[in-house]
Amino acid sequence: MSENNKDLGEFAEQKPEERSVFQALKRGIRKKCPHCGTGNIFRKYVTVNDECAHCHEELSHIRADDIPPYFTITIVGHIVVPGVMWTEQLYSPSLLTHVAIWPALTLALTMAILPFVKGGVLGVLWALRMFEDEKRFTSAAE
Repeated sequence: MSENNKDLGEFAEQKPEERSVFQALKRGIRKKCPHCGTGNIFRKYVTVNDECAHCHEELSHIRADDIPPYFTITIVGHIVVPGVMWTEQLYSPSLLTHVAIWPALTLALTMAILPFVKGGVLGVLWALRMFEDEKRFTSAAE
């Protein structure tokens, strides 16, 4: 043990537990706690719980920000755009039909997919220990 770590005792030697990114991703996509896989990660539509009700793992410090909407837009775009093109080629519906179908379908798919994508992103961020330092430093506004 080095001279600098002598006073830290057992804490100087401890390594953080290994976290499986793939397992956390799977649990997050199921909208479950990335640590235990049992408790819910969201208390509302996409509002993250402060902690897991089952294992009490702190979740509020994990911030996904804009990543889930970007991924959701990409996924929905890869579903809707080929659908529009395929429908136009096969059936040539009127413009009014397109306007009635595609925006509604795009909105429905976006709202349906977003919680699963955000859960997956939160799981990966948790597994990679990203944003963990934010919970130690409170902002001046608090």
